[in-house]
Amino acid sequence: MRTVQSGPLVGLIVQIVMLASLAGTVGLGAAGWLVGVAYGVAICVLLSRGLRRSGATRMGPADRVTLTRATLIGGVAALTADSFVRPVPVGLLVTLTVVALLLDAVDGRVARRTGTTSELGARFDMEVDAFLLLALSVYLTPVTGAWALAIGGMRYAFVVAIWVLPWMRGTLPPRYWRKVVAAIQGVTLVSATADLLPRPLMAVGLGIALAFLVESFGRDIWWLWRHRPVRPGAVRTLASPPRPADAARRPTTRYAR
Repeated sequence: MRTVQSGPLVGLIVQIVMLASLAGTVGLGAAGWLVGVAYGVAICVLLSRGLRRSGATRMGPADRVTLTRATLIGGVAALTADSFVRPVPVGLLVTLTVVALLLDAVDGRVARRTGTTSELGARFDMEVDAFLLLALSVYLTPVTGAWALAIGGMRYAFVVAIWVLPWMRGTLPPRYWRKVVAAIQGVTLVSATADLLPRPLMAVGLGIALAFLVESFGRDIWWLWRHRPVRPGAVRTLASPPRPADAARRPTTRYAR
């Protein structure tokens, strides 16, 4: 137990050190501290739980890269929370985001080269990405309006739908287009956060990014609906071909290293 939790615990300590560094340099208010610490604790608890469930005795090299990304994103979340009560340094927020996005291209490569790919690592990577998009969407709401939250909230709405609709718990096939769409969201949100374009063009860019995201999730939902399990005695239409019996028991996945 102690060995399994050492990695996530170190991540929590580093997260607090980062928050203290932000407080000592650019300043960090109560809102930033609250969100940053809560985020760090959540990452520590959930990652420790995932490691125990997977039977892993330690974090792999790629997981450590992802944990580094998660720590940077904790800084982004803290600055985002502070931005609602006082001005924050946009340059620093963008820098933390860009470094986290660049590292996103590293952890998967490290996992493949070291032969340490795992479902837990892929899930950890995906959830970190999703939270970064959510944090940036929240940061942009005072400028764009609440509709920008749809970009960051899409993943979490999908998770809620899985809880409510049993037929959405199937296993999705790998699709490279998901990675492309995720990259589009990240680049568009960073550009909007940095205020690189006039506001009308920024709104158009965010709208296009959201359209890509809706298409990607919509395609996955349609696939799950077509391949949903059939109740005993029900007749399956041609639009819903048979599927392996065990597929209905595997969790839905929208992630890949």
